[in-house]
Amino acid sequence: MSGYILAYNYSDRAQKGQLKSSSFWIARFSRLYPVYVLALIISIGMLIEEWHARSHAQFALGAFLTPLMLQGWSPSLSTFWNTPAWTMCVEAFFYLIFPVVILWKRPKRIWPLVGVLLGLWLLAMLLPSLYMWLHPDGDLHPGRYTDGFWIRALKFTPPPHVPAFLFGIALADLDAMIPRTARRRLLFGALGMCGIYAILYYGDKMPYPMMHNGLMMPLFALAILGLAGHNLIARFFGFYPFVVVGNASYCLYILHFNLWTLMLKYQVSTHLRLAQFDPWFSYALLIGTAMTVTYCFEKPCQQWIRSFIRH
Repeated sequence: MSGYILAYNYSDRAQKGQLKSSSFWIARFSRLYPVYVLALIISIGMLIEEWHARSHAQFALGAFLTPLMLQGWSPSLSTFWNTPAWTMCVEAFFYLIFPVVILWKRPKRIWPLVGVLLGLWLLAMLLPSLYMWLHPDGDLHPGRYTDGFWIRALKFTPPPHVPAFLFGIALADLDAMIPRTARRRLLFGALGMCGIYAILYYGDKMPYPMMHNGLMMPLFALAILGLAGHNLIARFFGFYPFVVVGNASYCLYILHFNLWTLMLKYQVSTHLRLAQFDPWFSYALLIGTAMTVTYCFEKPCQQWIRSFIRH
């Protein structure tokens, strides 16, 4: 998604030499960092838990790296303080390299471009395949709760995810070659979403390292091509309430893990005498909080940072 969205928005400007790296980085910083820091502040309680669970050296390094979005480069510290924030370390690395990789010369015809996408997908499968072959952590059946050094490196550090990022950039090129009204977009979207559902339904039977590192990239590509068209699927997900909630998706993602933990710890729904409505009440509270943060904190901070730097 990151590669696709960035290329969708910036590829034309980059090809015309109009993409200024500093402006791009400021735009991404102002969009992501204020909420990232807010999530860390809200999660101070989790930092206390880290203090008790780590050595003093590990704690100090994690407390230093995490605010800088660098924790993902250390497999043992990648989920330090705020578990979902490891992806922001990966995103930060993608943003750093984007002004260079967007200039990568891609094929201008559909089938050669499809070949590039296939090659990137196979490249994304290389490290997971090696992991499953070599079993470097000693677990013959790695799964969600496998916690060895190498599975954490595979899951959380930036380099294994670079092929997926490049795949997204190439996918944006393919998207531009297919008319928005093309009927095949509806077919792509239906195939992609049905395939994703089927794989997730049987997820416990799928090879976990590959599931985590790009096995479903072609299915996500089909879903994106469908959603980017003018068809029934796009109209359904373009329903205004979905769009409003979607605009808060980053806040929901970065805040949800620790907020959920705090809500359970302090039994929020019980104290409000709404426990009989859980988990739906808690879901609604999380979404409402994310929307409030989006429109009352994220967007004002973004505007202020850009205005401040401009002046």
